[in-house]
Amino acid sequence: MFDLLILGMNEIFQLHILLIIFVGVVVGILAGLIPGFTVAMAIVLTLPLTFGMDPVTGVAAMIGVFVGGMSGGLISATLLGIPGTPSSIATTFDAYPMAKKGEASKALSIGIWASFLSSIISLLLLVTIAPQIARFALMFGPWEMFALIVLSLTIIASVTGESILKGLIAGLFGLLIATVGADPIAGVSRFTFDLGILRAGIPFLVVLIGMFAISRLLVFLERTEMAKDKEEKQKDELKDMKVVLKPLQTLRMVLRKPGTLTGSSIIGSVVGAIPGAGGSIANIIAYDQAKKWSKDPKKFGTGCEEGVVASEAGNNSTVGGDLIPTVALGIPGSAVTAVLLSALMIHGITPGPLLVTSEPNIVGGIFFAFFVASFWMLIAQFAGMKLFVKVTNVPVHLLVPIIFVLCVVGTFVLNNRVSDLYILLMMGLIGYLFTKYKFALAPAIIGVILGPLAEVNLRRAFMTNPDWTLFFTRPISITFLILAVLSIAFTVWQTKRSGKRMAGAA
Repeated sequence: MFDLLILGMNEIFQLHILLIIFVGVVVGILAGLIPGFTVAMAIVLTLPLTFGMDPVTGVAAMIGVFVGGMSGGLISATLLGIPGTPSSIATTFDAYPMAKKGEASKALSIGIWASFLSSIISLLLLVTIAPQIARFALMFGPWEMFALIVLSLTIIASVTGESILKGLIAGLFGLLIATVGADPIAGVSRFTFDLGILRAGIPFLVVLIGMFAISRLLVFLERTEMAKDKEEKQKDELKDMKVVLKPLQTLRMVLRKPGTLTGSSIIGSVVGAIPGAGGSIANIIAYDQAKKWSKDPKKFGTGCEEGVVASEAGNNSTVGGDLIPTVALGIPGSAVTAVLLSALMIHGITPGPLLVTSEPNIVGGIFFAFFVASFWMLIAQFAGMKLFVKVTNVPVHLLVPIIFVLCVVGTFVLNNRVSDLYILLMMGLIGYLFTKYKFALAPAIIGVILGPLAEVNLRRAFMTNPDWTLFFTRPISITFLILAVLSIAFTVWQTKRSGKRMAGAA
C-alpha cells in the first residue's frame, strides 16, 4: 500500500523538485488570499510553465499550488471577513469574529495547523483507498465506464450552483463544446459551421483559462465603487494590525479537538472524492456537522476555535479526496484536478485505472508531492505570514492587467495559434455571463473533460455489442445508473425542502 509513497519519494526527493513545490505552495497561498482569485485560476496560469518539465515535476508543481491555494483563503477570511476562495466561506464565521476581538493571530495559527493535519489525514485515505478503487475499476468495460461518467455528470450538476436546472445547463454546455471538431473515432469534422477556427476543435485548456480566469477579470472590472470603498476601509484596518503567531500553543488547542479535526477531515475527503463537489461544499458541511455535534453549539459564529478547526480541516482535506477519482479512475474531481489530468495527457500519459499499474512512479510522485506540499505549506504560512498579510493591500487595478497578460501568453503557447486567442475571449465572455447569472462554472468545465470519455465509451459499447439492454443488465453499470437517478432525485427533494423552509421563515 505504501510502496507507491516510497516510489514517489525517489521521484520527488530531489532538491530542484522540492524547491519547485515550495514555489508552487507560495504562489498558491498568494492566489488563495486574494479575494476572487481562485485556486483554479492560479493552477490554470501555472500549467503553461510546466510544459518544459517532466510529468512528475510538472504535476508536483501544480499540486503545490493546489495545497497552498486551499490554505491561503484562511488569511483574507480571517483578516477581512472575505473568503479568499469559495472553500473558505465557513472560515469567516468564526475566524473573523476572533480577529475583531483582537485574536487574529490565534485564529490564523489554529487554521494553519488544522489545514496541515487534515491534509495528512486525507493523504492517508488517498494512499489507502485510491489503489483499491483502481484495481476494482480494471473490471470495467465501456458500459460501466459510461455509466460511471453519467453518475459523475449528474453529481456535478446537482451539487454545484444554486439551481439544479442551471447546473444541468452548464454541464450540457460543456458537453456541447466537447463535440466541436473532429469525431474521436471516425475523424470527421462536425459542428464547425465551415469555420476554420473550429476545425481543430475547442481546446479544453483554452476553455478553462477563458471561463475561469478571463471571466473573473471581467467581474473584477465590474466592481462598484461602493465595494471598493468597503475593501479600502478593511485594508486600512490591517495596516495597524500586528500578527504574532504562537505555533506550539495553538497546536495544543487543535489537538484538544481530535473528534472535530478527524471528523471534518474525513468529511472533506469524502466530499472531495465526489466529482464536482469541492472544498466550498466540504467547508460548509464540516462546519455544520461540528456545530451539530458540539456540546455548546451556540458559541459557533461568535469566534469559536472549534469552528475554525472544522472549517479549515474540511476545506484542506478535500485535496486528498479530490485526487482519489483523479488517480484511480481518470475522472477529475474538480476543475483543478481536470488541469492535472490535462497536464499528464500533454506529456503523453493516459489517466485512468491502468495508471496505478503502468506508471506507479507517476502516481507515487503525486502522493509524495502532496505530502511535501503539506509540510511546505505549514512552514511557509508560519514563516511568511507577515508578508502575506501585506499582499491583501495590492490594488485590483494592478492585478488585472498582469493576470490578463499571463492568460493570453499561456493560451498562445499551448498551440501557437492566434485563433485560440479569439476562442479565449469568447469563452471569457461566456464565463462572465455564467457568473453574472449564477450558473456554476465547474459543471461546464468537467463536462468538457468527461464529454469525450462518455462518447467514446458509449460508441465502444455499441461497437462491441449493439444490445443497449447491457447497460441495465450488467450489475456495476446498472448500479451506477441507479445512483445517478437517486442523486438527482435527492437533490430535487433537498432543494424543495430548503425552498419550503425559506418560505416558512419569510
